[in-house]
Amino acid sequence: MMKNKNTAGNLAEILFITSYPPRECGIATYSQDLIKALDNKFGNSFTIKVCALESNGITYPYPPEVKFILKTSIAREYEKLAMKINNDQNIKIVLIQHEFGFYYKQKQAFIEFLYELSKPIAIVFHTVLPHPDEKLRSEIKSISAACESVIVMTNHSVDILTRDYGIPREKISMIAHGTHLVLHSNEKVLKLKYGLKNRKVLTTFGLLNSGKSIETTLEALPAIVRKNPDVIFLVIGKTHPEVVKAEGEKYREMLEDKVKAYNLQDHVIFINHYLALPDLLEYLQLTDIYLFTTNDPNQAVSGTFVYAMSCACPIISTPIPHAKELLTEDTGIIFDFGNAVQLADAVNLLLNDEPLRRNFSSNTLEKIVSTAWENSAVAHARLLEKISGAGISLDYSMPVIRLDHLKQLTTETGIIQFSKINQPDISTGYTLDDNSRALVASCMHFKLTENEENLDEIYKYLRFIKHCQQPGGDFLNYTDKDNHFTDQNRSTNLDDSNGRAVWALGYVVSLIGLLPLKIISEAETILRKSLLHIEMVHSTRAMAFSIKGLYYYQSAIKSPENIRLVKIFVDRLVQMYKHESNENWEWFEGYLTYANSILPEAMLFAWLLTREPIYKDIAISSLDFLLLQTFNENGIEVISNKNWLQKGEVAGHFGEQPIDVAYTMMTLSKFYDVFRDDEYRLKMETAFNWFLGNNRLNQIIYNPCTGGCYDGLEETHVNLNQGAESTVSYLMARLTMEKYHKPEHFMSHQMENQFLVYEKV
Repeated sequence: MMKNKNTAGNLAEILFITSYPPRECGIATYSQDLIKALDNKFGNSFTIKVCALESNGITYPYPPEVKFILKTSIAREYEKLAMKINNDQNIKIVLIQHEFGFYYKQKQAFIEFLYELSKPIAIVFHTVLPHPDEKLRSEIKSISAACESVIVMTNHSVDILTRDYGIPREKISMIAHGTHLVLHSNEKVLKLKYGLKNRKVLTTFGLLNSGKSIETTLEALPAIVRKNPDVIFLVIGKTHPEVVKAEGEKYREMLEDKVKAYNLQDHVIFINHYLALPDLLEYLQLTDIYLFTTNDPNQAVSGTFVYAMSCACPIISTPIPHAKELLTEDTGIIFDFGNAVQLADAVNLLLNDEPLRRNFSSNTLEKIVSTAWENSAVAHARLLEKISGAGISLDYSMPVIRLDHLKQLTTETGIIQFSKINQPDISTGYTLDDNSRALVASCMHFKLTENEENLDEIYKYLRFIKHCQQPGGDFLNYTDKDNHFTDQNRSTNLDDSNGRAVWALGYVVSLIGLLPLKIISEAETILRKSLLHIEMVHSTRAMAFSIKGLYYYQSAIKSPENIRLVKIFVDRLVQMYKHESNENWEWFEGYLTYANSILPEAMLFAWLLTREPIYKDIAISSLDFLLLQTFNENGIEVISNKNWLQKGEVAGHFGEQPIDVAYTMMTLSKFYDVFRDDEYRLKMETAFNWFLGNNRLNQIIYNPCTGGCYDGLEETHVNLNQGAESTVSYLMARLTMEKYHKPEHFMSHQMENQFLVYEKV
């Protein structure tokens, strides 16, 4: 966006002052992960540079984003850096990672540096010590006073800063330590890969030092091995470089001696080297229990702890504030510092109760997923936008289009209905609804890319729709995992499913000349048979979906019968609108439920086919009314599936589902294509950003790790399952956006644009 740029046309620059790789330091890794997430999500909003902190005379070969280096032990270097920052017009905000060890040799120079800076400052306190003496209290108050914002990673740290240091609460932001989204691969496969088949795995990781209290686990292991002889304890990580300088490998050698003394050679493995992130995450995913045994009660937060949680590890931990905040009775076990007996009892309890361990695992993942680096990036970016004044406006970057999870959900039969986290749950079977939507999405992708790999999925989804069609032309909706129809078809109204099938089939036929003739012919045959039945449908949304399908059908194959059916359906909708609408309620029913936007979209399609003015008028007025109910200063908040919005009532805003956001976007897209009103385009982009974190909880709904989409936005959390409906909905939304970002694909096929009217009405 233009307002994010300075007079030279460059993006506004955020300067991170932090330790940075290749320096081996937890905060260095933290900063690199955060910067990567910010670049991925907001690379069009600002650019990030780094001032790398160095000590002890060591210089590192840094990557290109490192712009400055600060030798923290030299007082005059702080003054020089302040001058460079103040004279650099590109730098708009300075974000400082604070740890006492970074600046302890030059505390006064560091504080003076903060007051010399003319740019807004945000500071992240990685350690917050309770019960400070007057000197420490004065130091932290002075640091905080120089900054626009103070960031901490736990609510416990917020309480300490306000209670013990007197920092104003409004100045403090709590942004949890980020975690990596992971694919959650099969545990047995990973154990086989790493030579740990049939072993119960305990793991700890991080740069080794005496503060990690690894000896507590070694002292507990004999009691654990007696009850679980197949246990193995992995100690992952090199010795901390500063420890090596000070005392060599003294601590590691002491641990190795304990292993021999306790005769644990078959039960302990030291992985004494740096693991690349993908390898580390695999080790954590195969872990049965993660052990966090620090002996420092003031350690506010641990990156290793949250990485393990992101891999769904059940956790046993000493009672640091972070653990007490995240671990509850259904997510983990806390034991006293240095208490090997308690640790052994906790490990044996979990290892011998698989249902409890699995329950801990799923609850842990639900608890921690909100702290994904993508969500941390959103929280940091919103804060940076706030303290920048008008210097930064957030522009969410467009994710690449991925079909990974769609393909994972798709079998030879069709697309599986539900998923447990990101693993397809074949026991839930298949539905006509999901396969109809998947057919539309796959065709949209083929239209964009003409990638013949899409054709396999298109054939499968079309074949499933044909399987669901009955002799009279109507469709059943539900089949089990073996593709046999279930009793649910008898107890559920199937009209809406039939309407969606007509939409999907009509859309396929509209791609005549692009898709293989065999697919077009098959879709038209199924569609024509369905039209023998569809006139009997009276469900509001079924009629609207049918109008949409008939519009696409008519774009390819002209038929008076198509127009006749459209007029039957649209006139029913007009009568409903006249009956229910008034000055304050311009809608077709006395409530707003699901898939609302399909109704004004159907009215627009009917007008494009018939030119009846009343259809256009109702299309515009009903959409304007719907947009007033669903868009606000927070973005889009679609109607809750927990309690529909009744006429005269206030909507509940949780239970928001991706499908309603996607449908709204597709409707806005059509209205924009026809009327060229930029407000429709802007709202479409706002709606898409809901998937990327611009929503009520400020959490991502699209999962960039899997290519799937979470099933919904609940009151306090995101539903982590990534089923067919949500994944296909996101894909339709993303493909809808793509045609505006790829002009060569925009309205590229004559059969789609022949009905469009390019004037403002």
